Amino acid sequence: MPLGLIELPWWGYVLVILGLTHITIASVTIFLHRHQAHHALDLHPLASHFFRAWLWLTTGIVTRNWVAIHRKHHAKCETPDDPHSPQVYGLKKVLFDGVDLYRRESAVAETLERYGHGTPNDALERHLYARHRQLGIGLMLVIDLLLFGPIGLTVWAVQMLWIPFFAAGVINGVGHYWGYRRFAPNDASRNILPWGLLIGGEELHNNHHAYATSAKLSNQWWEVDIGWLYIRLLAALRLAKIRRVAPKIRVDLTKRHCDVGTLQAVVTHRYAVLARFVDSLKPTVKQEVRQRQLGTALGLDEKRTLRAVQRGLQRGAENLPASERMILERALAASPLLRLLYALRQELVALWGRSNASREQLVEQLESWLQHAETSGIIALQQFSKRLCGYG
Repeated sequence: MPLGLIELPWWGYVLVILGLTHITIASVTIFLHRHQAHHALDLHPLASHFFRAWLWLTTGIVTRNWVAIHRKHHAKCETPDDPHSPQVYGLKKVLFDGVDLYRRESAVAETLERYGHGTPNDALERHLYARHRQLGIGLMLVIDLLLFGPIGLTVWAVQMLWIPFFAAGVINGVGHYWGYRRFAPNDASRNILPWGLLIGGEELHNNHHAYATSAKLSNQWWEVDIGWLYIRLLAALRLAKIRRVAPKIRVDLTKRHCDVGTLQAVVTHRYAVLARFVDSLKPTVKQEVRQRQLGTALGLDEKRTLRAVQRGLQRGAENLPASERMILERALAASPLLRLLYALRQELVALWGRSNASREQLVEQLESWLQHAETSGIIALQQFSKRLCGYG
Protein backbone atom coordinates (compact mmCIF):
# COMPACT_ATOMS: atom_id res chain seq x y z
CA MET A 1 0.00 0.00 0.00
CA PRO A 2 1.53 3.37 -1.02
CA LEU A 3 2.34 5.76 1.79
CA GLY A 4 1.61 8.80 -0.38
CA LEU A 5 -0.86 9.65 -3.12
CA ILE A 6 1.86 9.07 -5.74
CA GLU A 7 4.26 6.13 -5.84
CA LEU A 8 7.23 6.29 -8.24
CA PRO A 9 10.44 4.40 -8.98
CA TRP A 10 13.62 6.04 -7.66
CA TRP A 11 14.32 7.77 -10.96
CA GLY A 12 10.79 9.12 -10.95
CA TYR A 13 11.47 10.97 -7.71
CA VAL A 14 14.68 12.37 -9.22
CA LEU A 15 12.69 13.72 -12.18
CA VAL A 16 10.08 15.18 -9.83
CA ILE A 17 12.79 16.95 -7.82
CA LEU A 18 14.43 18.33 -10.96
CA GLY A 19 11.06 19.49 -12.28
CA LEU A 20 9.99 21.21 -9.07
CA THR A 21 13.33 22.93 -8.53
CA HIS A 22 13.36 23.99 -12.17
CA ILE A 23 10.05 25.79 -11.70
CA THR A 24 11.61 27.56 -8.74
CA ILE A 25 14.70 28.73 -10.61
CA ALA A 26 12.48 29.84 -13.51
CA SER A 27 10.45 31.86 -11.01
CA VAL A 28 13.58 33.50 -9.66
CA THR A 29 15.10 34.41 -13.02
CA ILE A 30 11.86 35.48 -14.75
CA PHE A 31 9.88 37.09 -11.93
CA LEU A 32 12.36 38.28 -9.31
CA HIS A 33 15.33 39.06 -11.52
CA ARG A 34 14.30 40.12 -14.99
CA HIS A 35 10.79 41.40 -14.21
CA GLN A 36 10.97 42.88 -10.72
CA ALA A 37 14.61 43.93 -10.27
CA HIS A 38 15.34 45.20 -13.80
CA HIS A 39 11.93 45.71 -15.46
CA ALA A 40 13.17 43.98 -18.60
CA LEU A 41 9.70 42.54 -19.17
CA ASP A 42 6.14 42.99 -17.98
CA LEU A 43 4.14 40.03 -16.67
CA HIS A 44 0.43 39.39 -16.87
CA PRO A 45 -1.10 39.34 -13.34
CA LEU A 46 -1.86 35.64 -13.76
CA ALA A 47 1.81 34.78 -14.37
CA SER A 48 3.00 37.23 -11.73
CA HIS A 49 0.73 35.78 -9.03
CA PHE A 50 1.74 32.24 -9.92
CA PHE A 51 5.44 33.06 -9.51
CA ARG A 52 4.83 34.89 -6.23
CA ALA A 53 2.85 32.01 -4.81
CA TRP A 54 5.37 29.40 -5.93
CA LEU A 55 8.30 31.31 -4.45
CA TRP A 56 6.38 31.69 -1.18
CA LEU A 57 5.91 27.93 -1.05
CA THR A 58 9.42 26.92 -2.08
CA THR A 59 11.75 29.65 -0.79
CA GLY A 60 9.99 32.07 1.55
CA ILE A 61 11.67 34.90 -0.37
CA VAL A 62 10.11 38.34 0.10
CA THR A 63 10.11 40.08 -3.28
CA ARG A 64 11.07 43.49 -1.91
CA ASN A 65 14.03 42.09 0.02
CA TRP A 66 15.40 40.09 -2.90
CA VAL A 67 15.04 42.96 -5.37
CA ALA A 68 16.61 45.51 -3.01
CA ILE A 69 19.63 43.33 -2.31
CA HIS A 70 20.14 42.54 -5.98
CA ARG A 71 19.91 46.19 -7.03
CA LYS A 72 22.39 47.14 -4.33
CA HIS A 73 24.71 44.42 -5.65
CA HIS A 74 24.71 46.14 -9.04
CA ALA A 75 25.12 49.61 -7.55
CA LYS A 76 27.97 48.64 -5.19
CA CYS A 77 29.45 45.70 -7.08
CA GLU A 78 32.78 44.39 -5.77
CA THR A 79 33.03 47.07 -3.08
CA PRO A 80 32.78 46.55 0.69
CA ASP A 81 29.11 47.61 0.36
CA ASP A 82 28.33 44.78 -2.07
CA PRO A 83 26.02 42.39 -0.15
CA HIS A 84 27.62 39.22 -1.53
CA SER A 85 30.86 39.74 -3.45
CA PRO A 86 33.36 36.83 -3.33
CA GLN A 87 36.04 39.43 -4.03
CA VAL A 88 35.21 40.91 -0.61
CA TYR A 89 34.02 37.92 1.45
CA GLY A 90 35.87 35.13 -0.33
CA LEU A 91 34.44 32.44 -2.60
CA LYS A 92 33.93 29.88 0.18
CA LYS A 93 31.79 32.24 2.26
CA VAL A 94 29.52 33.24 -0.63
CA LEU A 95 29.28 29.74 -2.12
CA PHE A 96 28.42 27.88 1.06
CA ASP A 97 27.04 30.61 3.31
CA GLY A 98 25.43 33.02 0.88
CA VAL A 99 22.11 32.71 2.69
CA ASP A 100 23.64 34.24 5.81
CA LEU A 101 24.86 37.23 3.77
CA TYR A 102 21.39 37.59 2.27
CA ARG A 103 19.71 37.49 5.69
CA ARG A 104 22.08 40.05 7.13
CA GLU A 105 21.47 42.49 4.28
CA SER A 106 17.70 41.95 4.31
CA ALA A 107 17.73 43.25 7.90
CA VAL A 108 19.25 46.58 6.79
CA ALA A 109 16.30 48.99 6.57
CA GLU A 110 18.25 51.52 4.49
CA THR A 111 18.88 48.90 1.77
CA LEU A 112 15.20 47.99 1.54
CA GLU A 113 14.10 51.62 1.52
CA ARG A 114 16.59 52.79 -1.09
CA TYR A 115 16.56 49.85 -3.48
CA GLY A 116 13.26 48.05 -2.89
CA HIS A 117 10.91 50.50 -4.61
CA GLY A 118 8.34 49.38 -7.17
CA THR A 119 7.83 45.88 -5.78
CA PRO A 120 4.41 44.34 -4.93
CA ASN A 121 2.74 45.93 -1.92
CA ASP A 122 -0.82 44.65 -2.16
CA ALA A 123 -2.82 43.02 0.66
CA LEU A 124 -1.65 39.54 -0.36
CA GLU A 125 1.98 40.60 -0.10
CA ARG A 126 1.59 42.51 3.17
CA HIS A 127 -0.62 40.06 5.05
CA LEU A 128 0.56 36.70 3.71
CA TYR A 129 3.74 36.46 1.65
CA ALA A 130 5.87 38.95 3.62
CA ARG A 131 4.33 38.40 7.05
CA HIS A 132 4.10 34.60 7.04
CA ARG A 133 7.15 33.44 5.12
CA GLN A 134 7.55 30.21 7.07
CA LEU A 135 3.92 29.28 6.53
CA GLY A 136 4.48 28.78 2.82
CA ILE A 137 7.53 26.59 3.39
CA GLY A 138 5.62 24.52 5.94
CA LEU A 139 2.69 24.14 3.57
CA MET A 140 5.07 22.89 0.86
CA LEU A 141 6.34 20.24 3.30
CA VAL A 142 2.79 19.06 3.97
CA ILE A 143 2.06 18.89 0.23
CA ASP A 144 5.23 16.87 -0.47
CA LEU A 145 4.44 14.42 2.36
CA LEU A 146 0.86 13.95 1.20
CA LEU A 147 1.92 13.36 -2.40
CA PHE A 148 4.99 11.18 -1.88
CA GLY A 149 4.87 9.87 1.67
CA PRO A 150 8.10 9.82 3.76
CA ILE A 151 10.26 10.35 0.63
CA GLY A 152 8.47 13.68 0.37
CA LEU A 153 10.71 14.94 3.15
CA THR A 154 13.72 14.43 0.87
CA VAL A 155 11.91 16.11 -2.01
CA TRP A 156 11.14 19.08 0.24
CA ALA A 157 14.70 19.29 1.62
CA VAL A 158 16.18 19.48 -1.89
CA GLN A 159 13.65 22.17 -2.80
CA MET A 160 14.68 24.20 0.23
CA LEU A 161 18.41 23.86 -0.53
CA TRP A 162 18.22 24.48 -4.27
CA ILE A 163 18.01 28.29 -4.36
CA PRO A 164 20.33 28.89 -1.38
CA PHE A 165 23.05 26.86 -3.11
CA PHE A 166 22.59 27.64 -6.81
CA ALA A 167 21.36 31.24 -6.57
CA ALA A 168 22.89 32.59 -3.36
CA GLY A 169 25.98 30.40 -3.78
CA VAL A 170 26.85 29.49 -7.36
CA ILE A 171 25.53 32.57 -9.17
CA ASN A 172 26.64 35.15 -6.60
CA GLY A 173 29.88 33.31 -5.83
CA VAL A 174 31.24 31.42 -8.83
CA GLY A 175 29.59 33.96 -11.14
CA HIS A 176 31.97 36.60 -9.78
CA TYR A 177 35.03 34.43 -9.47
CA TRP A 178 35.49 31.85 -12.24
CA GLY A 179 34.48 31.61 -15.90
CA TYR A 180 34.84 33.57 -19.11
CA ARG A 181 34.19 37.24 -19.84
CA ARG A 182 32.85 38.66 -23.08
CA PHE A 183 32.39 42.15 -21.67
CA ALA A 184 34.42 44.38 -19.37
CA PRO A 185 32.19 46.09 -16.79
CA ASN A 186 33.93 47.40 -13.67
CA ASP A 187 33.36 44.20 -11.74
CA ALA A 188 34.49 40.57 -11.70
CA SER A 189 31.35 39.04 -13.25
CA ARG A 190 31.84 35.84 -15.24
CA ASN A 191 29.82 33.55 -17.47
CA ILE A 192 29.84 30.04 -16.05
CA LEU A 193 28.99 26.94 -18.06
CA PRO A 194 27.43 24.37 -18.34
CA TRP A 195 24.81 25.22 -15.72
CA GLY A 196 22.08 26.58 -18.01
CA LEU A 197 19.42 23.98 -17.33
CA LEU A 198 20.03 24.10 -13.57
CA ILE A 199 19.97 27.88 -13.06
CA GLY A 200 17.76 29.11 -15.87
CA GLY A 201 20.28 31.11 -17.89
CA GLU A 202 21.63 32.95 -14.85
CA GLU A 203 25.01 31.37 -15.57
CA LEU A 204 25.47 34.10 -18.22
CA HIS A 205 26.29 36.54 -15.44
CA ASN A 206 28.88 38.65 -17.26
CA ASN A 207 26.43 39.18 -20.11
CA HIS A 208 23.85 40.32 -17.57
CA HIS A 209 26.19 42.84 -15.93
CA ALA A 210 26.99 44.27 -19.37
CA TYR A 211 23.30 44.70 -20.31
CA ALA A 212 21.50 44.62 -16.97
CA THR A 213 18.06 45.60 -18.30
CA SER A 214 17.98 43.01 -21.09
CA ALA A 215 15.36 40.26 -20.81
CA LYS A 216 17.68 38.01 -22.81
CA LEU A 217 20.95 36.99 -21.15
CA SER A 218 22.51 35.01 -24.01
CA ASN A 219 24.64 36.95 -26.48
CA GLN A 220 26.13 34.25 -28.72
CA TRP A 221 24.34 31.49 -30.61
CA TRP A 222 26.00 28.82 -28.47
CA GLU A 223 24.98 30.38 -25.15
CA VAL A 224 21.88 28.72 -23.69
CA ASP A 225 19.42 30.95 -21.83
CA ILE A 226 16.55 28.68 -20.88
CA GLY A 227 14.87 31.56 -19.05
CA TRP A 228 14.65 33.48 -22.33
CA LEU A 229 12.94 30.50 -23.95
CA TYR A 230 10.29 30.54 -21.22
CA ILE A 231 9.86 34.31 -21.58
CA ARG A 232 9.28 33.91 -25.32
CA LEU A 233 6.72 31.20 -24.56
CA LEU A 234 4.93 33.43 -22.04
CA ALA A 235 4.97 36.27 -24.58
CA ALA A 236 3.42 33.98 -27.21
CA LEU A 237 0.66 33.16 -24.70
CA ARG A 238 0.24 36.90 -23.99
CA LEU A 239 1.32 36.38 -20.40
CA ALA A 240 4.44 38.54 -20.80
CA LYS A 241 5.57 41.56 -22.78
CA ILE A 242 9.27 41.95 -23.51
CA ARG A 243 10.44 45.51 -22.91
CA ARG A 244 14.17 45.43 -23.62
CA VAL A 245 16.85 43.16 -25.03
CA ALA A 246 20.52 43.90 -25.60
CA PRO A 247 20.98 45.54 -29.03
CA LYS A 248 23.31 44.12 -31.65
CA ILE A 249 26.52 45.92 -32.58
CA ARG A 250 26.45 47.25 -36.14
CA VAL A 251 29.76 48.08 -37.81
CA ASP A 252 30.29 49.91 -41.11
CA LEU A 253 33.96 49.55 -42.01
CA THR A 254 33.63 52.14 -44.79
CA LYS A 255 33.10 54.99 -42.32
CA ARG A 256 36.06 57.32 -41.95
CA HIS A 257 34.78 59.75 -39.30
CA CYS A 258 32.69 59.24 -36.21
CA ASP A 259 29.30 60.88 -35.74
CA VAL A 260 26.50 60.98 -33.18
CA GLY A 261 25.53 57.43 -34.18
CA THR A 262 29.08 56.25 -33.46
CA LEU A 263 29.02 57.93 -30.06
CA GLN A 264 25.65 56.42 -29.17
CA ALA A 265 26.80 52.94 -30.20
CA VAL A 266 30.02 53.27 -28.18
CA VAL A 267 28.08 54.35 -25.08
CA THR A 268 25.44 51.64 -25.49
CA HIS A 269 28.03 48.90 -26.03
CA ARG A 270 30.67 50.40 -23.73
CA TYR A 271 31.50 47.15 -21.95
CA ALA A 272 31.83 45.30 -25.26
CA VAL A 273 34.02 48.15 -26.58
CA LEU A 274 36.28 48.01 -23.54
CA ALA A 275 36.52 44.21 -23.72
CA ARG A 276 37.51 44.38 -27.41
CA PHE A 277 40.04 47.12 -26.62
CA VAL A 278 41.70 44.93 -23.98
CA ASP A 279 41.55 41.75 -26.06
CA SER A 280 43.04 43.43 -29.13
CA LEU A 281 46.01 44.65 -27.08
CA LYS A 282 46.78 41.40 -25.26
CA PRO A 283 49.65 40.38 -27.61
CA THR A 284 51.11 43.91 -27.41
CA VAL A 285 50.92 43.96 -23.62
CA LYS A 286 52.38 40.47 -23.31
CA GLN A 287 55.28 41.34 -25.59
CA GLU A 288 56.00 44.54 -23.65
CA VAL A 289 55.99 42.78 -20.28
CA ARG A 290 58.25 40.04 -21.62
CA GLN A 291 60.74 42.25 -23.51
CA ARG A 292 61.18 44.67 -20.65
CA GLN A 293 61.26 41.80 -18.18
CA LEU A 294 58.87 43.75 -15.99
CA GLY A 295 58.14 40.76 -13.79
CA THR A 296 61.79 40.39 -12.89
CA ALA A 297 62.22 44.14 -12.47
CA LEU A 298 59.29 44.21 -10.03
CA GLY A 299 60.47 41.12 -8.19
CA LEU A 300 57.50 39.12 -9.47
CA ASP A 301 56.89 36.35 -11.99
CA GLU A 302 55.83 37.34 -15.48
CA LYS A 303 52.39 35.73 -15.24
CA ARG A 304 51.39 37.69 -12.15
CA THR A 305 52.61 40.98 -13.61
CA LEU A 306 50.81 40.38 -16.90
CA ARG A 307 47.60 39.49 -15.06
CA ALA A 308 47.68 42.71 -13.04
CA VAL A 309 48.25 44.85 -16.13
CA GLN A 310 45.48 43.18 -18.11
CA ARG A 311 43.03 43.38 -15.23
CA GLY A 312 43.97 47.04 -14.81
CA LEU A 313 43.13 47.70 -18.45
CA GLN A 314 39.81 45.92 -17.98
CA ARG A 315 38.66 47.35 -14.68
CA GLY A 316 40.82 50.39 -13.95
CA ALA A 317 43.31 50.74 -11.10
CA GLU A 318 40.65 52.00 -8.70
CA ASN A 319 38.72 48.72 -8.97
CA LEU A 320 41.66 46.39 -8.32
CA PRO A 321 42.71 44.84 -5.01
CA ALA A 322 45.51 46.80 -3.35
CA SER A 323 48.17 44.19 -4.22
CA GLU A 324 47.30 44.19 -7.94
CA ARG A 325 46.95 47.96 -8.01
CA MET A 326 50.49 48.32 -6.70
CA ILE A 327 51.84 45.96 -9.39
CA LEU A 328 49.95 47.88 -12.08
CA GLU A 329 51.27 51.25 -10.90
CA ARG A 330 54.87 49.99 -10.85
CA ALA A 331 54.49 48.44 -14.31
CA LEU A 332 53.11 51.69 -15.72
CA ALA A 333 55.97 53.63 -14.18
CA ALA A 334 58.47 51.30 -15.87
CA SER A 335 56.90 51.24 -19.34
CA PRO A 336 55.99 54.27 -21.50
CA LEU A 337 54.01 51.97 -23.82
CA LEU A 338 51.85 50.61 -21.00
CA ARG A 339 51.34 54.15 -19.71
CA LEU A 340 50.07 55.17 -23.14
CA LEU A 341 47.68 52.22 -23.37
CA TYR A 342 46.35 52.82 -19.88
CA ALA A 343 45.91 56.55 -20.56
CA LEU A 344 43.93 55.73 -23.70
CA ARG A 345 41.86 53.31 -21.67
CA GLN A 346 41.03 56.02 -19.15
CA GLU A 347 40.14 58.51 -21.88
CA LEU A 348 37.87 55.97 -23.55
CA VAL A 349 36.04 55.17 -20.30
CA ALA A 350 35.68 58.88 -19.56
CA LEU A 351 33.68 59.33 -22.77
CA TRP A 352 30.66 57.53 -21.33
CA GLY A 353 31.05 59.14 -17.93
CA ARG A 354 30.97 62.81 -18.99
CA SER A 355 27.33 63.60 -18.33
CA ASN A 356 27.81 67.39 -18.46
CA ALA A 357 29.28 67.46 -21.98
CA SER A 358 27.08 68.00 -25.04
CA ARG A 359 26.79 65.34 -27.71
CA GLU A 360 28.79 67.50 -30.09
CA GLN A 361 31.60 67.82 -27.54
CA LEU A 362 31.61 64.08 -26.93
CA VAL A 363 31.75 63.37 -30.66
CA GLU A 364 34.77 65.68 -30.94
CA GLN A 365 36.43 63.94 -28.01
CA LEU A 366 35.78 60.53 -29.55
CA GLU A 367 37.20 61.70 -32.88
CA SER A 368 40.27 63.01 -31.06
CA TRP A 369 40.67 59.65 -29.30
CA LEU A 370 40.47 57.80 -32.61
CA GLN A 371 43.12 60.06 -34.13
CA HIS A 372 45.36 59.55 -31.11
CA ALA A 373 45.01 55.79 -31.48
CA GLU A 374 45.58 55.99 -35.23
CA THR A 375 48.86 57.92 -34.82
CA SER A 376 50.13 55.76 -31.95
CA GLY A 377 52.13 53.47 -34.24
CA ILE A 378 50.64 50.41 -32.49
CA ILE A 379 49.12 48.20 -35.18
CA ALA A 380 46.60 46.51 -32.91
CA LEU A 381 45.42 49.88 -31.62
CA GLN A 382 45.11 51.25 -35.15
CA GLN A 383 42.99 48.27 -36.19
CA PHE A 384 40.80 48.70 -33.14
CA SER A 385 40.39 52.41 -33.92
CA LYS A 386 39.26 51.76 -37.49
CA ARG A 387 36.65 49.27 -36.33
CA LEU A 388 35.40 51.56 -33.57
CA CYS A 389 34.95 54.37 -36.08
CA GLY A 390 32.51 52.14 -37.95
CA TYR A 391 30.15 51.72 -35.00
CA GLY A 392 26.72 53.18 -35.59
